[in-house]
Amino acid sequence: MSAPTKADISAGVSAALPVMMGYVAIGIPCGVMAAEVGLSPAVAFLLSATFYSGAGQFMMASLALAGTPVASMVASVALVSTRQLLYSAALSPYVREAPRPLAALFAATVTDESFGVNMERFAAGAWSPTRATVVNVASMLSWASANALGALVGPALAIPADIMSFAMTAIFICLLAGQRWSRVTLVVAATSAASVVALKLLGAGSLSVLLGAVAGVAAGLVAGSPGRGRGEDR
Repeated sequence: MSAPTKADISAGVSAALPVMMGYVAIGIPCGVMAAEVGLSPAVAFLLSATFYSGAGQFMMASLALAGTPVASMVASVALVSTRQLLYSAALSPYVREAPRPLAALFAATVTDESFGVNMERFAAGAWSPTRATVVNVASMLSWASANALGALVGPALAIPADIMSFAMTAIFICLLAGQRWSRVTLVVAATSAASVVALKLLGAGSLSVLLGAVAGVAAGLVAGSPGRGRGEDR
């Protein structure tokens, strides 16, 4: 696997910068919660760099503080992480020819936000697996560093949960607003929004957002599949 060029690093970091800034905003509160369950800054960094699931890490800390059994914690976090299967299915055509080590690193560092950034650029036709991996790794390092900082200063900070929720929501709004709007984008956004509202009304509770996101990604894969007018979106 060849090392990324300076141009690759510059392009990748530039594309990842909005995500990195957002990860600082929500990573510090996540680190604060990690400190509350007894994690040191070093452990918080390693956990964030290896497990690397924002929603899953928030969930683990909350469940641990509530005294939830380990088996239930594992099952809950695994359910939240099933959306990664759809991300992998959507991105796999773009990294099919990449060297295996690069493809493995790329797959291990995909998140919701980096998926959105890379997918938009892959669809535009001017992006490479190397630059996409730079986006993923830069975002991951930002998240892990913010978690470590939060764990370091945790006891001295008291951040309301509403602020953490707003920061996470704001990232997705910014990513959505910055998308190259097309038929597929509209299908994904409309399906996700409608699914979340419907599931909330049906009493799905906290699963509404997860299931709504899965429905949106699935609808996008169907709408963007060959034979369904993908050419008109380019």
